[in-house]
Amino acid sequence: MDKQQLSKDILKLVGGEENIDQVTHCMTRLRFNLNDNKKADKATLKNTPGVMGVMENGGQFQVIIGNDVPVVYNALVGNMSKGANAGSSSASASTGEKKKRNPISALFDFISGMFTPILPAITGAGMIKGIVAILVALGWLSETSSTYIILSAIGDGAFYFLPIILAVSAARKLGSNMYIAAALAAGIMHPSITALLADGHNSSFMGITVIAATYSSTVIPIVLAVWIASYVEKAVDRVIHASLKLLIVPTVTLLIMVPLTLMTVGPLGTVLGNGLSGGISWLFDNMSIFASILIGGTMSLLIITGMHYALLPIVVGSMTTLGYDFIIPLMFAANLAQGGAAFGVGLRSKNAQTKSLAYSTGLTAIMGITEPAMYGINMKFKKPFIAALSGGAIAGAFMGIFNVKSYVITGLAGLPSIAAFISPAVSTLIYALIGGLIAIVAAAIITYILGFKEDNAPQPAATTPAAEPATPATTTSAPVVKEEAKAQDEQIFSPMTGEVKPLSEVPDPAFSEEIMGKGFAIQPTEGRAVSPINGTVFSLSKSGHAIGLVSDTGAEMLIHIGIDTVKLKGQFFSPKVQAGAKVSVGDVLMEFDREEIEKAGYTTITPVIITNMHQYESIESAGRTTITEKELIYTVKA
Repeated sequence: MDKQQLSKDILKLVGGEENIDQVTHCMTRLRFNLNDNKKADKATLKNTPGVMGVMENGGQFQVIIGNDVPVVYNALVGNMSKGANAGSSSASASTGEKKKRNPISALFDFISGMFTPILPAITGAGMIKGIVAILVALGWLSETSSTYIILSAIGDGAFYFLPIILAVSAARKLGSNMYIAAALAAGIMHPSITALLADGHNSSFMGITVIAATYSSTVIPIVLAVWIASYVEKAVDRVIHASLKLLIVPTVTLLIMVPLTLMTVGPLGTVLGNGLSGGISWLFDNMSIFASILIGGTMSLLIITGMHYALLPIVVGSMTTLGYDFIIPLMFAANLAQGGAAFGVGLRSKNAQTKSLAYSTGLTAIMGITEPAMYGINMKFKKPFIAALSGGAIAGAFMGIFNVKSYVITGLAGLPSIAAFISPAVSTLIYALIGGLIAIVAAAIITYILGFKEDNAPQPAATTPAAEPATPATTTSAPVVKEEAKAQDEQIFSPMTGEVKPLSEVPDPAFSEEIMGKGFAIQPTEGRAVSPINGTVFSLSKSGHAIGLVSDTGAEMLIHIGIDTVKLKGQFFSPKVQAGAKVSVGDVLMEFDREEIEKAGYTTITPVIITNMHQYESIESAGRTTITEKELIYTVKA
């Protein structure tokens, strides 16, 4: 393939150089910030030889190339009169800082970046609350016992002190000091402040009124406070001598922000939070069926665009102020509908491989993990995705009619989270189960009736994949052998210790749909990757999350550690080789802090794939479900 010609074709099809504000690349994708995305010819790009897929995410226009992306990128920049400065990593960084971001995209990015890291804490606490509710409902636990009090405290603790948890996460996202933010939250939640404001009467600070408000279990007040505090902290930091920063910056920030929060920001945030919760409550009290159909039928679309993160503050606010939430049941319905649509594909498909993939991804979807079914099956065949939206809307209508509520925040809205619907009224749980069943059955039936176009012969992949993060990450590369020698059988050994997973379980369709290549994934239990072949490292991402290799017999491989881990910008990754290095089976390629990566909210599931499958016939699994380094994972058959 002529990379120069490909770069010229891409340049023309994205609207020409005058339509490009910025271009960078990561391990597999060209990332364009276009002046007008509508000027790009997506349909032609998708069918251009050498282009694996095209997508838009957060205003960014992405063209998936694969392992050759550094070569295509260099050729592309070389064909631009702006030269390398238009797209080099340093230039892109400065341009990205100066360019005004889309406010909506920036808001969603902030909300998702703030809530994603804390979800394990509030999900775990929420599930404990659900377990306590089950034990009480079954009569196995008395509400007057000390065991009940302790378990309830464990479940309620994360929600009561939610402002402190959110303060840390918001400060991290804003780039300010997390511990100053935590001290700010602790200040407004101090028992003496709580007691001062508890009687509902306004107090004063230096003659200025302090409006009575409750801050435990709230979201918006502390988020607003930390956002303003980030500017105060940075402003003070700029004018203070380095020798005094440690003393002066936190002191001034807290002295300004705690009173300011108590007097203005906190009450304003409380009013906004109560208004949102009250508005949602009013909507479901007065237009329940309409609201439920709308949200249940569009939830999957919101997830695809990332707009569902905007619902998180509303969910948390409703749960903490009202004690229940109406949106989680609709997420539950939408997720089960994706599983039902996949089951419908399995029932109708004549292709054994499609059937197997549809049933397996459908099962994971009803367990709350929808990406494999949504991207790998339903969106791929289009009509099943429409059926899934319809199933979510139908089930949503049922949920609205019977006023189904969630009493617990869950991490995965699937069958494992059914405890979220347990309340003193047992009917809520029953209606939630019936609604879930309706979602599955309705989506499956509609899929079966609508049908879908399916070719048994392999087709070029052109399905729009899920986005890698918008943070650019360049790679270092070594020359790759261009001539295709006659392929030979190749044994691929495991680069890490962990559980072997099919690619269909990877939550990124670039891998789950085998757009990038075939192979398997590993859920690692240890923090390092070793070479699975004897060969050469031909590319290494600067963020450390992806390594390209070519074996001595010509098999080209990609080891992609985690999904979206490019956002970490190299944090928690420690490369042990450079591009161009010769390696043997078992040589250490990369060390990474698995636990910290997962704490940061990223999965570490690692696809290990062959990217030049066009030279091979098939892949033969070694049949292992768990594996250690240097054990055979699969064989590539020529």
